[in-house]
Amino acid sequence: MTEQKIIQGDCLVEMMKMADGCIDLTVTSPPYDNLRDYKGYTFDFEGIARQLYRVTKEGGVVVWIMADETLGGNESGTSFKQSLFFKECGFNLHDTMIWNKGTSPFQHNNRYISCFEYMFVFSKGAPKTTNLIKDRKNKYGGSNITGTERQMDGSTKQRSGVQKNKKVKEYGARLNIWEVVPVKANRTNHPAVFPEALARDHILSWSNEGDIVLDPFLGSGTTAKMAHNLKRNYIGIDISEEYCEIARKRIAGQSSPLL
Repeated sequence: MTEQKIIQGDCLVEMMKMADGCIDLTVTSPPYDNLRDYKGYTFDFEGIARQLYRVTKEGGVVVWIMADETLGGNESGTSFKQSLFFKECGFNLHDTMIWNKGTSPFQHNNRYISCFEYMFVFSKGAPKTTNLIKDRKNKYGGSNITGTERQMDGSTKQRSGVQKNKKVKEYGARLNIWEVVPVKANRTNHPAVFPEALARDHILSWSNEGDIVLDPFLGSGTTAKMAHNLKRNYIGIDISEEYCEIARKRIAGQSSPLL
């Protein structure tokens, strides 16, 4: 089935029109707390979470990227509340990942500078697709695997089943903290564009070519654009026609890339 759609509308209403178990992967960053102005739009989180569970295939994954607002020195905790509700809907919390932005415009006098967002990876059962990105250079890459393991008394013992002269791979799977610098030259009118590399790497990790990738809060279209580039099908939904048009132009290559 080929799906390449950008839909202007309320994502809850639009998802209710979808068939059960039709989506392989969702990658999205919803409007959270009052950290950005989305033209006054609000959304029914619980209704959307239930619909995401319904439309996700068995073994499918939802990547939910968000942060918490701090008011009067008190963090909202919205991210944790939403994560627990996803579990109530039936999702497994497969991984709690961190997007390390490496920088922050906000300085504080009495707390450390916040420079990250959560990337909750939910799965409907065990993930059916895991293409782990292996770009972390191993310290002992190329050397022989010793095949020993530490015993309770502190001594080492040869591990059974280890092949003689087997080498440590040069690169291993990356850690679950990803350092990706935010978009600096935001050439769109959207207030919160997230990096193409972030969407790209999640799409590579949790889907295969031909799968359907959903973003119910499409915004400037990053998820749809990267899905298109990676030969996935996509469905993007946004309540703002202005943002939908930005996304269409980006996918068509009519605007400058946002890396």
